[in-house]
Amino acid sequence: MAKLKFPSFSQWKQIFKVLKRGEKITVLVLAVLATGSLLFLATNFYINNTKIVPAFGGAYAEGVVGQPRFINPIYGETNDIDRTLIDLIYSGLMTYDKDGKIVNDLADSVTVSDDGKTYDFQLKNNIFWQDGKPLTTDDIIFTIKTIQNSDYKSPLRANWIGIEVRKNSDKSLGFTLKTPYNSFLENSTLKIIPKHIWENVLAENFALSSYNLQPIGSGQYTLSNLQQADTGFIKSIELESNHKYYNKPPYISNISFQFFANKNDLIRAANAKTIDGFSLTALDNSQALAEKEIRQGWSTNEKFAVYSMALPRYFAVFFNTNKTKILSDSDIRKALNYSVDKQELINQINLSVKSKVSLVDSPILPDFFGFQSSSNPYKFDAEQAKKLLDKSGFKDLGSGQRAKSNNKKPAFQFKNYLALRSKSKDVTELQGCLARLDVNFKNLMQDEVNGTYGKGTEGAVTEFQKKYLQGTEPTGEIGKATRQKLNELCVIPQDNSLFLKFMLTTINQPQLVQIANALKNSWQKVGVTVDIKAVEISELKSIIKTRDYDALLYGEALGSEPDLYPFWHSSQVNDPGLNLSTYQNKDADQLLKEARETLDITIKQENYEKLQNIIIGDAPALFLYNPDYIYWVSQKINGINTTRIVDPAKRFSNVSEWFIKTKRIFK
Repeated sequence: MAKLKFPSFSQWKQIFKVLKRGEKITVLVLAVLATGSLLFLATNFYINNTKIVPAFGGAYAEGVVGQPRFINPIYGETNDIDRTLIDLIYSGLMTYDKDGKIVNDLADSVTVSDDGKTYDFQLKNNIFWQDGKPLTTDDIIFTIKTIQNSDYKSPLRANWIGIEVRKNSDKSLGFTLKTPYNSFLENSTLKIIPKHIWENVLAENFALSSYNLQPIGSGQYTLSNLQQADTGFIKSIELESNHKYYNKPPYISNISFQFFANKNDLIRAANAKTIDGFSLTALDNSQALAEKEIRQGWSTNEKFAVYSMALPRYFAVFFNTNKTKILSDSDIRKALNYSVDKQELINQINLSVKSKVSLVDSPILPDFFGFQSSSNPYKFDAEQAKKLLDKSGFKDLGSGQRAKSNNKKPAFQFKNYLALRSKSKDVTELQGCLARLDVNFKNLMQDEVNGTYGKGTEGAVTEFQKKYLQGTEPTGEIGKATRQKLNELCVIPQDNSLFLKFMLTTINQPQLVQIANALKNSWQKVGVTVDIKAVEISELKSIIKTRDYDALLYGEALGSEPDLYPFWHSSQVNDPGLNLSTYQNKDADQLLKEARETLDITIKQENYEKLQNIIIGDAPALFLYNPDYIYWVSQKINGINTTRIVDPAKRFSNVSEWFIKTKRIFK
């Protein structure tokens, strides 16, 4: 039998010549089906055996209202824009993760002594500055000592006073504290500057150095370009991934910041899709304004996702208990707490700006930190507020305003017998009084206005007695009856009423001014008159420094490891302390001291829970609300899963996990 042979390629090419039309169609269909099946199987195999993962590349552009000034940890930590850039360009011993917890950064390990006074850090290997120089403990020590030196005028100096730093080796250093401080690791998130760049810059030139806008750091991104307008306004800053970074480089290769003079310019940029993200703070913290003004597109690149991040921050009215007699009265402060319907206030904020805010009753933010809430917060009770104001002596005048009898004596009264040749201040007052009462009296005295009781004064007194003391014999002398009439006619009556009134100071920002007016209306309903003073942020620093306010509507940030000592201890009533109410309570002082020094987290929590009840009872402040940080970002950006941040700059805490591009790899 003949051996079968597989057709050659040339024979296969002849197949369509021997097939009929119907057969040709059948073969083509079968071929297409076979090819499609093969592709389907291959694709299905690839998809089932691979997964999508982030890939390197892409660019993110963020819009910001304002501009940077100091991209330098020594100075820039008080400005959100500076702090954001500092966080991306520099590194610290410690840093924050996406949940707001403190984790290692440059530090490979940290050891705390049993007494809580000594902290030893071991640095990671292979850490470099962006110019290629190695980063050592010398850089860290240089940074700390620069801040501690008052000649450099760093706003962070108060955090480092009394802390000794020592070098153990190029990779190890230690800190010694005078007293235990369980929040010291939060201090250690300070970003480090390079000694080899800054050591030859004099203290008086530090704030003027070009390096403040040309930073060399050790963080995830390095500055690649800065553009300024002819006016000097910084238009944009471009960052690129730092290839010398000690850890895995971020997926997004380039981040840029576009700076705008006002919110309207930012809105135009968002609608033109020239920026990929912005903070709601740029739009007066108003979600409603953003939704109204920002046009959402159809594609992923044209749509914004909205992220809400919890902050350990609250806004409150701090009553200056030392400046005014009114606010030194705890009953009045309690009345001011009772008279505000805080839930209604929160509802008004949510309705007008659609931003997420939560009601706050306590200085320790129990919901944020997991503490037990106070058992006795102030509930809205206008009648109780009125009772407390009555108790303090401020009575309703019938016009809706309250006042308190002051019983203040006149600055001067006629009390002494006066006659010809008397010479005293009383005579001067007499001569002035007579001259004001009647021009004839003035003419009779002629030039006798020097405090000497002469013939002219005697004649004027005689005429006074004839006119005002009819029925009595004029004597020209100042006896009891004459003194009584003079006091009635000449002594300027003193205002014997102290009105229940004070000034509320706040920042000139729409939301805060709206809240200030809502508070004014609430307090007015119980008889308290309030004037509002809205100031620019630039003015506020000196106002806080001198405590030049009756009451201050302002926000306080507590940090990841809360230390309430600077905010409420009596030693912090003056600058640079942050005791804005000038609050003093010995029991509170003791709890605050123990809470910051103990290494037992349970004791710290118990102390703060006791502390909140003491502070609420004394009412040095009206606690209002806790806002979330709202962040609009293009949907093309993936991997943003930050839940808690200690300040707005920390929105980039997990930027290394953000990504735009993707790829598939085998599982």
